[in-house]
Amino acid sequence: MEHLYVQTNGITLHTVVAGPEEGPLVLLLHGFPEYWRGWHKQIGPLAEKGYRVVVPDLRGYNLSDKPQGIENYTLDLLRDDVAGLIDHFGKQSATVIGHDWGGAVAWHLAATKPQYVDKLIAVNIPHPKAMPQVLAKNPMQWVKSSYIAFFQVPELPEKTLAADYFKTMVGSLVSTSNPDTFSEEELQAYREAWSEPGALTAMLNWYRAIREGSIAQVPNHKITVPVRIIWGLGDQFLSSLLAKESLEFCEDVDLVFVGEATHWIHHEQPHILNLLIDRFLTEEKAEAL
Repeated sequence: MEHLYVQTNGITLHTVVAGPEEGPLVLLLHGFPEYWRGWHKQIGPLAEKGYRVVVPDLRGYNLSDKPQGIENYTLDLLRDDVAGLIDHFGKQSATVIGHDWGGAVAWHLAATKPQYVDKLIAVNIPHPKAMPQVLAKNPMQWVKSSYIAFFQVPELPEKTLAADYFKTMVGSLVSTSNPDTFSEEELQAYREAWSEPGALTAMLNWYRAIREGSIAQVPNHKITVPVRIIWGLGDQFLSSLLAKESLEFCEDVDLVFVGEATHWIHHEQPHILNLLIDRFLTEEKAEAL
């Protein structure tokens, strides 16, 4: 793996790159509160298949730039960061795989700049417009999403999350995942990423930008590129109804539920996830044969 610093959309993103330069481009976009390392069980298998794998620390995270101001974390800007990455690596388009907030960026890129997206894989993240639909029908999703309201408060969330060397954040990862999903070594690496100056506020600004109209930037029209939604059924943050509702926003889509997996399926069931990714990416090749 190479560690590069890539200039895109007026900022610099720390980016991990693997696989042959001439290979088809695959972007892996992490969510909250992870960073590039969240995909460490996917990078090698994809590179070995011949893909050029690009895994950024997204804006505000770990070693990437952290511009100040909530307005700098709207989905339009986050989308353009990713489009700029594709341009930087000399490709016209890429397969984009996103988990959690990284998936929201991937959905928005596919909805508004589909020329950049060959295929979209959304891992435990609904189409952004699916959330209001499900909230209206399923009151339990309000409970699951209550932390988002807390994150809107100035300064207090930072103090709470950082207290006792990020005890709350570590506890959340451990309590919402299957037993022994995260090793102590991994948790320590996360603590170091969260300790980067300005990182915690920047990470929370993704949520705070919702009140700046971030989600409203996503259009309602159907996504035309091929989409696969992969969903760990034990997700404690997001109802599986969100996955089903997301189908309505796609023209060409399939949905795969995975048992014995939570929101953190890429850590818990990497073999299954990698197989589902590989089959989706090679479908056209198989059909051509």
